[in-house]
Amino acid sequence: MALAHGYTKVNQYRNLSPDGETPRDVAEVVNNIMDGKTNNTGEFTAGVSASTTVVADLRVGDDSVITLMPTASASAAEVASTYVSAQTANQGFTVTHPNNATPNRTYRYVITG
Repeated sequence: MALAHGYTKVNQYRNLSPDGETPRDVAEVVNNIMDGKTNNTGEFTAGVSASTTVVADLRVGDDSVITLMPTASASAAEVASTYVSAQTANQGFTVTHPNNATPNRTYRYVITG
């Protein structure tokens, strides 16, 4: 098992304050959301010589759906046998993948829910 820390490339789009914002501030955030600019993405590299990689990401919930996207040819070649095998709320998720010495098996992910 390898340990990867998620959100290595997290975009930090603006959040709204619970105390309220101006209509202009609210419009900016809503327009960014409509353009797909949300704070629910991350990136990790699958562990070398390991069959699982644990991704630490506090944004994961029990009912979250985690979508993986390979970003390198090595990870794309293994996408059919790579999947999220476990997840724990407020901690992260485990990805099961082929156990080999291939480096640079990188993925981006989206957390929904």
